Amino acid sequence: MGALMNPEHSWPIPPEGGWTADDLDTLPNLPPHTELIDGSLIFVSPQTLFHMRAVSFFQRQLEETVPPGLEVLREFTIDIDRRNRPEPDVIVFREDVLTDLEQTRFAAEAVLLAIEVVSPESVDRDRETKPLKYARAGILHYWRVENKDGRAVVYVYELDPATKAYVATGIFHDRLKVSAPFPIDLDLTAITAKRTRPE
Repeated sequence: MGALMNPEHSWPIPPEGGWTADDLDTLPNLPPHTELIDGSLIFVSPQTLFHMRAVSFFQRQLEETVPPGLEVLREFTIDIDRRNRPEPDVIVFREDVLTDLEQTRFAAEAVLLAIEVVSPESVDRDRETKPLKYARAGILHYWRVENKDGRAVVYVYELDPATKAYVATGIFHDRLKVSAPFPIDLDLTAITAKRTRPE
């Protein structure tokens, strides 16, 4: 009972109408990687080994292939609107939006690709809520990465400008090879491969 009464462990009470994107920068004691979805704070649960490996894999591989003028970041929030400031696991964005090292977010318009690695607690958000919001914000490409029986599967979507909705362009199991948003050819088996150390 004492822990519940301790101010350090009390949950913030939302204002009428919910939290705003600006609140993420000013609310005290928020856990790392807190997101704002529809005015509600979303706290990240402990991540699985698959999740950590997949996020690191896509960050590293995209950094090696991204063309000039674009950059890659992991776990960085984006502004969609006043009530939505999600944190994709990996983003590819225009480098011209970099203004200073104190930045905590980018406008969604600057993001070319958003990647979400699905966790058990984020299935509905990553399959339904976030793709809808990313599409409405005009993010051209969305990848959803899932662990299927110990193997990475990537679901690739592209924005249809007429409907402002994502269209599935492929499901990739062992190898992901696409020409958009730029040429990418990845060995997905490396995400779950057992690591060997040189003798």
